[in-house]
Amino acid sequence: MHYFDERPQAESRPATVTLVLPDLHLRLETDRGVFSPDRVDTGTKILLESVPPPPASGDLLDLGCGYGPIALTMATRSPQATVWAVDVNRRSLDLTARNAAAARLDKVRCVHADEMPGDVRFAAIWSNPAIRIGKPALHAMLTRWLDRLLPEGAAYLVVQKHLGSDSLQKWLTEQGWTATRHASRAAYRILKVTPNR
Repeated sequence: MHYFDERPQAESRPATVTLVLPDLHLRLETDRGVFSPDRVDTGTKILLESVPPPPASGDLLDLGCGYGPIALTMATRSPQATVWAVDVNRRSLDLTARNAAAARLDKVRCVHADEMPGDVRFAAIWSNPAIRIGKPALHAMLTRWLDRLLPEGAAYLVVQKHLGSDSLQKWLTEQGWTATRHASRAAYRILKVTPNR
């Protein structure tokens, strides 16, 4: 059983966690079978504390939304934007939808990765990507979604150093994106990825 399974087999055991950032305080429903159900993951928190504000409007993407801390932060910081919370895990999508409703963030759209409208392009992508799915699947996933960045858009990815942040940065550059280290804290790197313009 993995948090990147579409329908987790883990028996449901609902819980709540708190996300506290300088500009927001959210109580989030979680459950077994999703990513980091017991606390907001350190990498996610570092990402949310390090990135610049998202674009004020347009379409924004939280890739691999889990129970929604990134998507809800984007929606709070950019209330006029549409935030797409994308995952393959149906339990995650349900939790994100419930958390968005509870926070009255009505511009969050929770969508399975294979059901995303094909014509949407993103002004920003924020992600704590599922590194543990393995390199081929990770590379395919990143290519699929980074290709949908607008020319002026930017993606911010948080990756643990010992899980290959430096090799991922090199691979992204080799694929034709501009990949730079935006921030580094504890054992984490925040990579900024932009289309080569």
